[in-house]
Amino acid sequence: MRVVVLSDIHGNLQAIEAVLEAEGDRFDALWCLGDTVGYGARPNECLDLIRARADVVLAGNHDLAVLGKVNVARFGGDAGRVARWTREVLGAEQETWLATLEPIDSIGAVTLAHGSPRDPIWEYVIDGPGASIALAHAPTAKVVLVGHTHVPMSARSVGDRVTGGHALPGREEILGDDVRLFANPGSVGQPRDGDSRASYLVLDIDDDVPVRVEFRRVVYDTATAAKEITDAGLPPQFADRLLFGM
Repeated sequence: MRVVVLSDIHGNLQAIEAVLEAEGDRFDALWCLGDTVGYGARPNECLDLIRARADVVLAGNHDLAVLGKVNVARFGGDAGRVARWTREVLGAEQETWLATLEPIDSIGAVTLAHGSPRDPIWEYVIDGPGASIALAHAPTAKVVLVGHTHVPMSARSVGDRVTGGHALPGREEILGDDVRLFANPGSVGQPRDGDSRASYLVLDIDDDVPVRVEFRRVVYDTATAAKEITDAGLPPQFADRLLFGM
């Protein structure tokens, strides 16, 4: 089974459409690790698309803020402003569906969380020690998948040693019997690693056992996505950063 794993779409319809177009019909399942809304100008359309296409969807901190399940005051001023705007424009059907999602799940030998298994809403895992802690909090998982940081990351655990870091496009991890993996697909709609392309990964599973991960990027129409943000009257820095992946 081939699974496309993505996260942090953040209302960027152009980016998620580009990912799906790039992958075509060459996958069997789609998993989304949360934050479908926030920052971007097309929250309803992104929710509708993910609801129709994804097999597993988590709630992220921005999703929960829009629903009023976490305090918007925990966000910076402009991020909170976008969360409040998203709450105002969110359709009733989209809101009802979004409210059914949780920030953590398990599928066979894979644990999925928006932030981390220890704190699925807020924790940022950015390095090897953090990945080691995340793997320790999902002791039965061969693969732990998270989003939230907007930076693609891969860290292998073999015995007591965890190694890894920023995952460049094309990086491939082959998962032998003695390997456990922590992986972050990066962000589809708001990458923050200096690469403006939408970021995601592909997970191959054979007989319910994860065997391979590959990190991928795809170009999308950043100019249109940025213009939609400014046209909606949202803070212009969220448009500018799309052009530079910052």
